[in-house]
Amino acid sequence: MSNQLKNSTSPYLLQHANNPVNWFPWGKEALDKAKNENKLILVSIGYSACHWCHIMEHESFENEEVAKLMNQFFVCIKIDREERPDIDQIYMTAAQLMTGRGGWPLNCFCLPDQRPIYGGTYFPKTDWMNLLTNLAHFYETKPEDAENYALKLTEGIQQSEKLSFVKRVEAYSEKDLEEILEPWKMLFDFTEGGHNRAPKFPMPNNWDFLMRAAHLLKDEAAHVIVRLTLDKMAAGGIYDHLGGGFARYSVDGKWHIPHFEKMLYDNGQLMSLYADAYKWCEEDRYQEVVYETFDWLKREMTSPEGGFYSALDADSEGVEGKFYTWDNKEIEEILGNDAEIFNHFYQVTDEGNWEEEHINNLWVRKEKEDFAQAFDITEQKLDDILKASREKLLAVRNKRIHPGLDDKILTSWNALMLKGLVNAYQAFADEKFLEVAILNINFIHKNMMKEDGGIYRNYKNGKANINAFLDDYALLIDSLICLYEATFNEDYLTSAKALTNYVLDYFTDEESGMFFYTSNKDEALIARKYEVMDNVIPASNSVMAWNLKKLSLLFDNSHYTNTYQKMLATVAPNIKSYASGYSNWASLLLEEVIGGFEIAITGDEASLKRKEIEKLYIPNKIILGGKQGNLPLLQDKITGDTKIYVCKDKSCQLPVSDVNEAIKQILE
Repeated sequence: MSNQLKNSTSPYLLQHANNPVNWFPWGKEALDKAKNENKLILVSIGYSACHWCHIMEHESFENEEVAKLMNQFFVCIKIDREERPDIDQIYMTAAQLMTGRGGWPLNCFCLPDQRPIYGGTYFPKTDWMNLLTNLAHFYETKPEDAENYALKLTEGIQQSEKLSFVKRVEAYSEKDLEEILEPWKMLFDFTEGGHNRAPKFPMPNNWDFLMRAAHLLKDEAAHVIVRLTLDKMAAGGIYDHLGGGFARYSVDGKWHIPHFEKMLYDNGQLMSLYADAYKWCEEDRYQEVVYETFDWLKREMTSPEGGFYSALDADSEGVEGKFYTWDNKEIEEILGNDAEIFNHFYQVTDEGNWEEEHINNLWVRKEKEDFAQAFDITEQKLDDILKASREKLLAVRNKRIHPGLDDKILTSWNALMLKGLVNAYQAFADEKFLEVAILNINFIHKNMMKEDGGIYRNYKNGKANINAFLDDYALLIDSLICLYEATFNEDYLTSAKALTNYVLDYFTDEESGMFFYTSNKDEALIARKYEVMDNVIPASNSVMAWNLKKLSLLFDNSHYTNTYQKMLATVAPNIKSYASGYSNWASLLLEEVIGGFEIAITGDEASLKRKEIEKLYIPNKIILGGKQGNLPLLQDKITGDTKIYVCKDKSCQLPVSDVNEAIKQILE
């Protein structure tokens, strides 16, 4: 048995290809069928690593009785939210307007013209069957009421998140930053790190802003909460202490028990965050996290061509976390005499430290120094025992049945990991990070670029077939700028500028001054949305604003300057009321207040000097140069001698040849 999903490239859609439900992918065939047969459309959205998506599939979509109801009354469309976030945005907004909450699986019922009338998330089988029957009866007997619901709900979707274009750019001050930071501090958990709630999500761009604020504003509370959060996450069960990499979030308030799925987008951003944090405070554990996450990326998430896969499932053998968790006796059998130290250090108990499941998930609650003293051994001896023990357990774990791999390759998520690799290279000057980054950008250029200057979003089995969305462009541009700063190869900047101009041409919303999430070349949906609020991934508009700022300086382009400044002015009034939802915007506002540096390094030893400077935490800078270059800021600065020019507000200080002298100019 198979349905219309059997030819899909999405692993999530393929998971449903043998359901008795007559699923269709989103497209003309399904939409025309709904109109021709006057049937309601069920838009069911999820992703391959989604635990509750699997539960609903098993309970309902694999059930013949349920499938019969679905096939009789509805045209059923399955969507991978990671491939089609444009559709997900619309129906998620609908569900939130109707119910006040959202999540996945997302199930939205629509008129044959795609306008929603009802939606929700997970439904148990009995509730689902009742809902199917009731909605089919409602549409058959009260079509006018259904039309009225659809009209009002679609208007709500179209009006949600509307912004008024601010034409006048006001000056910002440190008072604006205080009004963002002070109320936000009340929401932090100063015991376990993160925000004072459960579940806990890493939210990398939140901590990136706060790290910048701690450094540039000398904010002690921000310093404390960032360090505490990074320490607790790295020690927590949300981190894979054997294999590297972070899970998506912890269900508790102590970072202990995660939802075990591992997402590329989290780990790319966290690699950037921990690499920058190492430059900030030189904590050895942060370096270990970056290197261990890199090992996981190479071992489990990299395609032979150099692309990065999307995600690892939370489940294996139908049980969440089974691949990652341990029984105490199993560890004792593997480690022998070293089991006592290992189990004490990682909080392993006979009854299991995950009380609900009576199993152990590794996490750390004591400092190494205190632990070594308690066992009367040196910290080096402790490190040696723990390292050897982790390697033994990882070898055993690798023989288990692995979680499912979502092996589609997404441009936006690859760009996040690409930037993470470049940031790691900048922090540690280890060429292996840059080598993998360059392999990845070459893969993207070969497989994701379109002849019209645009890009594709997805790639799998040699095919790329979905037009890219704004996040794909924005995050790729950001990674290209970062690659230029790490290599001084202007080809990366040329590519970044071309993609930026493509966005300006095809994504601009003249009314708001923002960029739509979809291009005007894409199919028309019932609403054209724009993404403004920063979430686990920064909003595509905030990333574009940053891109325009950096490129405006690198290319001396006033149109880029005016565009990003008006974008920030439009959003700025919202930041103080919900800082965690606008943290990437807040970082941009911080740099507007504090100012930034353009550091030009020219001459034969430009790359060597660049590496020295990049090891320092200077978040408010861009860096450019090389032995040759055509950028405006490099004009008349390239000679045979190696020189460092520190510039600010289009004014450069006298060139120096010593990095320490350049740093003095920055600190003055």
